[in-house]
Amino acid sequence: MDGIIIMNKHKGCTSHDIVYQVKKMTKQKVGHTGTLDPMATGVLPLLIGKGTLCSKYLINHDKVYQVRLQLGQKTDTADSEGKIIEEKEVSNSMLENEKIEEVFKCFIGKQEQIPPLYSAIKVKGKKLYEYARKGQIVKIEPRKIEIYHIRLLQVEKKERQIQFEVSCSKGTYIRSLCEDIAQKLGTVGYMCELNRTKVGNFSIEQAISMRQLEKGEVSYLTVEELFEEKEKILLEKQRLQPLLNGVKLTMKRPDGIYRIYSKEQFIGIGIVKDGLLKRDIILE
Repeated sequence: MDGIIIMNKHKGCTSHDIVYQVKKMTKQKVGHTGTLDPMATGVLPLLIGKGTLCSKYLINHDKVYQVRLQLGQKTDTADSEGKIIEEKEVSNSMLENEKIEEVFKCFIGKQEQIPPLYSAIKVKGKKLYEYARKGQIVKIEPRKIEIYHIRLLQVEKKERQIQFEVSCSKGTYIRSLCEDIAQKLGTVGYMCELNRTKVGNFSIEQAISMRQLEKGEVSYLTVEELFEEKEKILLEKQRLQPLLNGVKLTMKRPDGIYRIYSKEQFIGIGIVKDGLLKRDIILE
């Protein structure tokens, strides 16, 4: 099996746990294109076998999340797994749809975001959460992100919770976004639920559960299917072998990524640059 399995991660396990279990089942090399926190659920693309060679094409994908924001309380981790460190009043006006949607508009577009202290970003060789656990103060540099849209789904006034959908760029921390939205509303808050519904073109509808995988109900994308929108290059046998050996071939095609075939058999992925074709991902 060489390709991509779209997993529907369940709550309470790490992305590493899922990778480990799938590796044991498939007895192949397995990787992922971006982690989900243990409390989060949803789309987790796993790269299997030679599909792991596709990682560089998948790590910059945009993402879509469905989020539940708890207002009135702030935690040290910015999610429901942390300790409450601050409480603040939530007025009825803060829970009006018009007010919330007005605040959402403030976050649309390119911006800089400060990641949460409890995150895996490294500073001076150590992950931020390692500093946080020891109570050490460290300067966190803002990161450039982009929010494409935020859509209000539901307001639960009694529970002081807001549900919304957000589409954003790679590197966006939804925990930080939740805190920032709460602050803009005039209170504090934390992320209490997170479900990732889309990563690039991979959606929750394609995803399978661990139980389905254990039953053998496996649905996966091959490397060929992953690049199905790319143009084909058909090579004769005498030209194919030099390419497989690492020789760059003269190719009058625009620069870009191409699917390589020989006698209609899919060989892998090649890259044309400055009139030369070089091998990139070869499945033979």
